[in-house]
Amino acid sequence: MITFVRGEVAAVRPTEAVLDVGGVGLALHCTPATTSTLHLGQSAQLAASLVVREDSLTLYGFADDDERSVFELVQTASGVGPRLAQAMLSVHSPDELRRAVATEDLTALTKVPGIGKKGAQRIVIELKDKLGPAGSVPATAPVSAGAAPAAGSWQSQVHEALLGLGWPARDAERAVDTVAQSADGSAPDVATMLKAALRTLAK
Repeated sequence: MITFVRGEVAAVRPTEAVLDVGGVGLALHCTPATTSTLHLGQSAQLAASLVVREDSLTLYGFADDDERSVFELVQTASGVGPRLAQAMLSVHSPDELRRAVATEDLTALTKVPGIGKKGAQRIVIELKDKLGPAGSVPATAPVSAGAAPAAGSWQSQVHEALLGLGWPARDAERAVDTVAQSADGSAPDVATMLKAALRTLAK
């Protein structure tokens, strides 16, 4: 079982990071909040969860053990796989998810693409006694400071990342247009803009 990965940050995309571990580049799927803490060329350590399928081995990376723990716990609910679990943590922090489940806040849960009202009800029923109350597990410090510079069009990268997280193309385009209005014309950090777009979609 892989519990963490430590190495030099070789590449950062909105929802993926590549760490050079002993000369081997390991790709880890991450939330925008996690990738925004990484900086090219710097050493970083990510908590990790390995998802094994018949045709693939996929690593998911997290800023701390709490985020990884919630990622693994939400997958014990019916119909929640790793992609949906990552989408849940992209829209909500671990504590926000705990609070939503504990208070049966279906509206908050349905803000995640791929979760409808019935799915939210099922998640509440199946996870209420597993996640615990908000703040029950202290988060560790961020893995590192600073964000990687974006290459190419940040709009297209953010749009692609939103589609990968399950948002419809029309909603993704609207969110990109909304956050683009706040850009000052320079090349903003992609992870930061993706988080801003997710906040727009969660309203």
